[in-house]
Amino acid sequence: MKATLQEKNKKFFLNRRKRTLITILIATIFLVSVVLAGIFLDEGRITTNLTNRNSPPSLDHFFGTDWLGRDMFTRTVMGLSLSMGVGLIGATGSALIALILGIAASMGKMADRLISWLIDLFLSVPHLVTLILIAFTLGGGFKGIVMGLMLTHWPSLARVIRAEVMQIRSAEYVQVSKQMGKSRWWIALHHIFPHIIPQILIGFMLLFPHVILHEAAVTFLGLGLSPHEPAIGIILSESMKYLSSGMWWLAFFPGLCLLIIVRAFDQIGENLRMLIDPTRAHD
Repeated sequence: MKATLQEKNKKFFLNRRKRTLITILIATIFLVSVVLAGIFLDEGRITTNLTNRNSPPSLDHFFGTDWLGRDMFTRTVMGLSLSMGVGLIGATGSALIALILGIAASMGKMADRLISWLIDLFLSVPHLVTLILIAFTLGGGFKGIVMGLMLTHWPSLARVIRAEVMQIRSAEYVQVSKQMGKSRWWIALHHIFPHIIPQILIGFMLLFPHVILHEAAVTFLGLGLSPHEPAIGIILSESMKYLSSGMWWLAFFPGLCLLIIVRAFDQIGENLRMLIDPTRAHD
């Protein structure tokens, strides 16, 4: 009787795998909704309207209005959508660089030493500093910030992929392929690459929050996106001038939304890692 009750209770409780899938689904739906909202929101709400400027949050303007009467809710959602687009390009570029270098490390001892030295070199300098230098050198703007994000966020993922590649390279079936005369590139494509896809996927998702935060930071400093774009970094930078006047909503809501977006991406990455981990996937 007790065993039957316990079995019935288990049906009503979600195990860790189901909770993980639900968390990923909710976070994904939320992020997709933000992107779609940023695309389809009426841009007329961010035009100058001096008769309604400096309004606090209300039912008409959820996040209030700024000193030009622009709706802060619309600006914030569009800024988040823009930051996610920049983050997608930057994280994709960094993941590709990490993948190429990680696989290239399997080509021989000399290549492995060179790539390890390159990874250590980039990790020895804070990538936010390197990002600022690259963005400044390229003149800022969309091109400068995207190139800077691509060239600075790959080392940690490259180190993880390299370690995985070294482990796979010593596997017995890889050694058999070498003895059968298969080339290094054939082995890398058919044996190594399929096994590191989970690491690339998780690393890509975990790169996203860092890329978005650093894009906002560099834009806040004036070296990122154009001031004419409704980017979160620009919104926060402009709001600093008005905080002393009591217009707290100009910085509070955009900053809070940025943290929520970053946390959502982080949750997806962490839960994907838990889901793919064979020791925890079926808890």
